[in-house]
Amino acid sequence: MNIAVIAPTEIPARRANTMQVMKMAQALVVLGHQVRLVAPGKSPEEKPTTSALHNHEMRADKISLDEKDAIWRKLSSHYGIIHPFPIEWLPAAPRLRRYDYGLRAVQWARDWKAELIYTRLPQSAAIASSIGLATILEAHDLPQGHIGKWIFLRFYKGKGARRLVVITQALAMDISKKLRIGCSPPFTVIAPDGVDLERYSNLPEPTSARQALIQSEGANLEHCLPIERFTVGYTGHLYQGRGAKMLLELAARLPEFTFLIVGGEPKDVSHLQYIVNTSNIGNIILTGFIPNSELPQYQAACDVLIMPYQHRVSASSGGDISRYLSPMKLFEYMACERAIVSSDLPVLQEVLNPENAILLPSEDIISWAEAIRKLHYEPELRKKLAMQARQDASRYTWESRAKHILDGLESDLPRSR
Repeated sequence: MNIAVIAPTEIPARRANTMQVMKMAQALVVLGHQVRLVAPGKSPEEKPTTSALHNHEMRADKISLDEKDAIWRKLSSHYGIIHPFPIEWLPAAPRLRRYDYGLRAVQWARDWKAELIYTRLPQSAAIASSIGLATILEAHDLPQGHIGKWIFLRFYKGKGARRLVVITQALAMDISKKLRIGCSPPFTVIAPDGVDLERYSNLPEPTSARQALIQSEGANLEHCLPIERFTVGYTGHLYQGRGAKMLLELAARLPEFTFLIVGGEPKDVSHLQYIVNTSNIGNIILTGFIPNSELPQYQAACDVLIMPYQHRVSASSGGDISRYLSPMKLFEYMACERAIVSSDLPVLQEVLNPENAILLPSEDIISWAEAIRKLHYEPELRKKLAMQARQDASRYTWESRAKHILDGLESDLPRSR
């Protein structure tokens, strides 16, 4: 099929939603579909002087092959993707809150003669569905406000609606209840996020991974990442509710272990580094942002990987996503074949269980410290949890997710709600 993927926010960016969109686009390519992706704003190599769509497209047409290759290399490293697909950028006026872009993106998809539109942007989904274009809307949160609900229902009731994809059981239940609509298969598909499983194959053991990481990073790590020292890792953003405070407390309670914290926006990393310095916590390493292509080697350098989510978890937009989150790092941790210690949020238990992780109350710092010590002193327990997690991760590849979402669509089966 010709599938037009409409991204909801700028590319490239460090937001998780752009990472997820790029991973899904690649998965559709791997399945053999013709995929084109469109994003709002400007490409990494061009700066249009006008917001007029026609002029913007004319400038995009003039980008040389070398420039396109350079763009792709940057995106490939940033997002950890290897299968190329065309990407275009369309203007989006900030004051119009993506409504102009949503319409332009649908026009762009129709001009390309897309057989299917896949998007996380409700505005585009509503427009496309209303005019009869086959559309999949992926939702990661409840529609917000009266306008958000109205837009969502425009998609849902439109003759082009083909699938509603939600990332957790909890979200499907709440959408059905609060919007008073059916959320049954095959129209509604529950699909947690995924992982590039092949990128996590044949990873070295933690000590070897630490040695390799030091060799690649040089002086940046060689004086602060002891090769033989038990290492606890965290990767991802440091927004409110992700457990940054708990990371500091755990490091202070467990000075015999190294804490490797990978990721975070510059201001969040600087704030955390200031606390580390003023509190004299000497066993924390803050790397800041690392391109996704390099992330597996950092995760592999850890003996244990942790997810200390709190009861309220902020997204990049500031909203609370604790009830519905499906973090990509969860599946990366599992694929990495390392023992996982995680908060026991109900939504995380749709994937995690006592066989593949240690689940603990988010506020019980003593239990977290004891669990990490236990894993240090019981390597067989670490191995057992890690092996089960890796085995379970095989069910969550991006390709299997995409296949599950598209199942039955190519024959254009009627909707069933």
